[in-house]
Order: sequence, then C-alpha cells, then structure tokens
Amino acid sequence: MKKLEVNNLKISFRTGNGKVQAVRDISFDLEEGETLCIVGESGSGKSVSVRAILGILANNAIVEGGEIFYDGKDLLKIDEEDFHKIRGDKIAMIFQDPLSSLNPVVRIGKQLTEAMILKNKVNRKNCRHDFNSKINALLHCTNQSDAYRGNSQKAEYNKKLVEKFKKFEVAHAKMESEYNVALDSAREAYENIKDLLISIPKKAIDKKEVARQLVYIIRFIRHSENEFVVKDMKRLNELCDEIKSKKGEQNTDVLIEPLTQISEILKAAVAATRPDFFALGYYVTFESEGAIPAYKTVEELNNITTQALSQKFLQEFVSVFQNGIGYSFKNSIETKKVVLQKLGPLQEKFVAASTKGEKKKIAAEMIREVESSIDRLEIEKDSRTYTFRTSILSAIDRYYFSIKKNVKEQKRYERQSARRDRLTAKGRTLDWVVVNPDIADLDELMENMNRVVEQIKEHLATQIEHASEINSTEKMITLIDFLKDKCSGMVYRVSKIAAKNKAIKLMEEVGIPNPRKRYRQYPFEFSGGMRQRIVIAIALSANPDILICDEPTTALDVTIQSQILELINKLKVERNLSIIFITHDLGVVANMADRIAVMYAGKIVETGTSEDVFYDPRHPYTWALLSSMPDLDTDEKLESIPGTPPNMIYPPKGDAFAARNQFAMRIDYEQEPPMFRISDTHAAATWLLHPKAKANGIEMPEVLRARIERMKGSGVQNG
Repeated sequence: MKKLEVNNLKISFRTGNGKVQAVRDISFDLEEGETLCIVGESGSGKSVSVRAILGILANNAIVEGGEIFYDGKDLLKIDEEDFHKIRGDKIAMIFQDPLSSLNPVVRIGKQLTEAMILKNKVNRKNCRHDFNSKINALLHCTNQSDAYRGNSQKAEYNKKLVEKFKKFEVAHAKMESEYNVALDSAREAYENIKDLLISIPKKAIDKKEVARQLVYIIRFIRHSENEFVVKDMKRLNELCDEIKSKKGEQNTDVLIEPLTQISEILKAAVAATRPDFFALGYYVTFESEGAIPAYKTVEELNNITTQALSQKFLQEFVSVFQNGIGYSFKNSIETKKVVLQKLGPLQEKFVAASTKGEKKKIAAEMIREVESSIDRLEIEKDSRTYTFRTSILSAIDRYYFSIKKNVKEQKRYERQSARRDRLTAKGRTLDWVVVNPDIADLDELMENMNRVVEQIKEHLATQIEHASEINSTEKMITLIDFLKDKCSGMVYRVSKIAAKNKAIKLMEEVGIPNPRKRYRQYPFEFSGGMRQRIVIAIALSANPDILICDEPTTALDVTIQSQILELINKLKVERNLSIIFITHDLGVVANMADRIAVMYAGKIVETGTSEDVFYDPRHPYTWALLSSMPDLDTDEKLESIPGTPPNMIYPPKGDAFAARNQFAMRIDYEQEPPMFRISDTHAAATWLLHPKAKANGIEMPEVLRARIERMKGSGVQNG
C-alpha cells in the first residue's frame, strides 16, 4: 500500500542572478513500512524535495509543476490550515542539526510537551466544528428524505434521535477523557512516590527537597480523584493530609509509612479494570439521565451497561443514518448529472471569453455548480472537486500575469543584450551576463485553463459511472467512526500531566537514561547524540505515519551515528513507520534502505532496491559514489569525482553529469537520457543502457567490480 506518491515534481528558486532549477521533474513513491533513501551530493535537490512534502519551502521557492499525493490529497493544492493537520501529526521530520532544532534556553521537557498541547488545542476546535457540521448535515439529509416522502412526524422524531446521539457521544467521550487524566495522574504520583521512598532512607535528600516533592506528588493525587480510578478516595485524602502535616519535620523517616500506604492504593488504581465508557455513555444518556446503576465491581458495571446497547435505540439510529446517507449520496449523483450538462455550454463561453473579467465571471459560475454537487456527508474530501476553485482561478491569473510579464521581461532582455553586444564589440571584458527572460508559453497556459475544466468533467462522469458500486453500509460505518473520533477529540484535553508522562515514555523509548531527571534539563546539558535522540522523540510525539530524516547523522561521530541508525530502524519496526532518509553517504544507508533513489542536479538518475544499487549499479554517478566509499578491505586508492556540480541557473545541455563522467559519449552533451528500465525494481537514466551504446562494451570500473565481489563473497548485505 502506497503511503506517499510524488509525480513529476519541479521546483525552482528566484535569486538575484536568475532562476535556479533545484528539482527537475522527479517521481517516487513510498510504501507502508518501507525505508526509501534519497542519496546524492550537497545541492542535488534532496532536502528541497522532502521539504515540499511538508510545505516548508523557502519564500523564494517556485513549485512549477507536479503532484504530491498523501491520503488521497494533493499536498501542493491544500491550504496552510490543512497542512497544519498533516504536519507533525501525519508526517514528521528530523532535521539535520539538533542544535538548531532545539531552543537552548528552554528545558527539554517543555519542548517535548509544547507540540502535544498546542496541537491538541487546535484539534479541539477543529473537532467541534467537524462534529457539529456532520451532525447537522445528517439531520438535514434525514429530514429532507422524510419530507420527500411526506412524513413530517418521522422527521421530527429523527431530530430528537440525532440530538440524543450528540449527548450520548459527548457523555461517553467526556467520562473517558476524565478517566484518562485521573489515571495518568495516579501513575505519575505512584512513580514519584517510588522514587521518593528510595531517596529518603539514603539521607541523600534534604528537608526542602522532600517538601517540594511532596507538594508535587499531592498535586497529582488531587488530579486522580475519579471513582473509576481510585476506589478509596476518602482514605487517600486522609493520608495526604497526614503527610502534609509531617513534611516540615526534621526526621523524614516518618513519611515512609503514609507514603507506602498511598503507593499501595495508587498501585491498585493503576492496575484496575478499565470501565466500558461507550456503554456507560449510553446508560447515562438514555436510561436515567445521569444516574449510574449500583455495582460491586467494574466487571459487573461493564456487564450491566453493555446490556443497554442491545436496546432498539442503536438499531433505530443506524437506520436513520442509512436513510440520510442514502438520500445525500443519491441527491449528489443527480446533481452531478445536472452539473455535467451545464458545464459544456459554460466551457464554450469560457473559451470564447477574451478578457480576464469575463473569464473569471464564467469561472465563478462553474465553481458554484461544481461545489453544489459535493455530498454533504462525504468524509474523505474529493480533492479534484475541492481544488477546482483554486485550480481554475490560478490558471486564469497565471495566463494574464504572464502576458504582462512577458512584455516587460522581453524588453528588459533586449535592452541588456543590446548593451552587452555594444560593450563586447568595443573589446570590453564583462563580468556579468544577461539572464534569459522567464517567458511562459501563452498557448500552453491558455490550453491549461481549458484542461482544468475538462478534467473536472471527466471526474464527474467517472463518479456517475461508478455510483452503483458505493456501499451505503460502509459509508454509514465510516461516518459513525468519524463522529466518534471527532467527539473524542472535542472533549479530550491533553493536560500537562498527561503530556509529561508521554514525554518521559518517549525519552525512554529513544534511549535517554534517567528520563525523569533529564526532563528538567536544558539542551546544552546533553551530548550531540542525546540531542538528536530528543529531536527524534519530538518528531514521534504525535505518532506520525511517515518520518522524514534529513541527514540526521551528519554532525555525529561514527559510534553515535550507528546508534541513531539502529534506533531509527528499531522505531520503524515497533511503530510500522514509513521512512524517507536523506543522505549524501551511501555507506550510511547500506543496512537500512529498502529502496534507494540516487539524485544528481535535481534529477533522480538511478532507482532500485538496496541490492540493485549496491550489487548492480548502472549509472556512472552511482559508480563514482560507490568507488569513493571506503570499507575495511580497501587497500587501493579511493576514487574521487572530478569537477563540481553544474550551475543550475544555466542547466547544461544533455546529461548534467556528462562533464564529470569519464564514460561520457557525444550524445550525453546533446540530449538528456531517458530512464531506462533494467528490471521491475531497477531503472537508470544513462545512455550507456541504450542498445547502441551497449555495443561499445563500456562497463563499471574494475576496482568497483572487485569491491562488489568482495561484499558478495563475505556475505555482507548491502556493503
């Protein structure tokens, strides 16, 4: 299953000397649980490519074309609000320098928890909006369905049913969130008491420190007041009052007994059975309006409340859902048919319009028609339909902007060229050049405007054609799950306590010793490897699907580098992460890459599995990289790559690597090579793979061939 897909990505940068082509038409994908390594020299476009995925390119960057699909969305067409939901939560990044990633004057703990709390605050607002909008849409659709059938009484009943469902969802989610906060507090208090009970007998802790820790512990105990967590709250409060009265005594040993008793109560609370809050929410909402049945154990409570779910309510509510969803979907399909008929004449008017104002007026009418066809109860946003507005308007703006721009740029170019010719004719040696004007193909831009409309028409036709394949039951389940998820996010608040507990667990997970102590320290108290582990922990704090590692081991020594790579591999397996690893060193990725993409001058020149690239490289640039990589058996002189990468303000004609390629042929200086397919998993962009070139018998250097044979003979996989 593909987690990410990049198609024909092109990125340039505006500079004072002209436009730099950083990424030139690259394509790659990332499978679930896979590690893709992008390798190349500094300046080859690796970091720019992955920064485009997160939408964090520099202000002077220009995305000239391409698509980046994640979760059915083109990330190049979404707004910053949508990016905020993805960035960190779904796709996280580990940056190259941990010193620049961490604030040196803010404690590690605050930097770890800051993102968790901030993200959650934003999510609560969004969840409330999404939950209410879908509930209202459901009510509207069910009422419209019943009104269509002439059953106004049924519509009124549905309204009450939906309103009760809102209360039900909020009740169960709220109880669950309160339980989670109390349980986290109980765990924190329990762990702190264990540490304090170890410290007191050693007499290694002074009276003021004991008092400070006790205040800290009591605060957590007060937050754990929940009948489903702590059963004997009265006794717990008595013990808290007892230790408060003794915290100022000189002999701290008197605290051991009450702290031990509190520890036992909290230990039992942490180990207790978790109540079924979904069933509890149902009971509170529909049975006795807040009263919870008498019970002896949580198991008994779970049995009693779960029985309530067998009542007819849920069955009724499901039928209401299905009616509403069915009506909404059928209505949207009928609307799509009408819209498709209207778009034809509107497109003809659009093409015939000569001014920008006329085109925008007709485009606005087409946008209204297209957006009216959106299914109000659809969970997964239809990216083509949702982005039609921005696509058509940006296409119009680009065309009319380019007309003005072309005239100005052309005149400037002509003036500067004429001046340069005059000065050159006089024998002057000039240290400046005339930058070619950035002239767009106006015919192509005009066609692009029409193409946007054609694409939306094809898209609507496809949806109408496949309407019969839609399963209303699956849509209903998806919608219920969506509402449950949003309701949970609406009422759940990540407290500082919960965030701290999670941060400490993350620090343990990435191999930080004494995490509770380290939590309160500053970044300058950590070594380079430890700081990088903290950066990894911050990246993992939101449980992302995709982890981007931008040369995370560059500034580290070999030993720490190995530890970080092992850690990333371990986390990949434990969390089923999909990883994009950026590096300039093939040796770094030898034992962690599933697939490798080799980049040079903004293009992918070779791609394949790790075995393909290490054992059967085909591009001369890959040969050069492997030849310059030392190993333990190297006794010959290491090869170096002559020359420097090309100036991408003036991209070279033909193959960008030709000037540094000892195997270059005449065609390499005249025409850029296509990507030749070697196997299902292996491809390379070099003319050496052309049938006519193969006749010349050019093969990889003998030094590299011998090294590969040594690796194979020693049984060392991937170098």
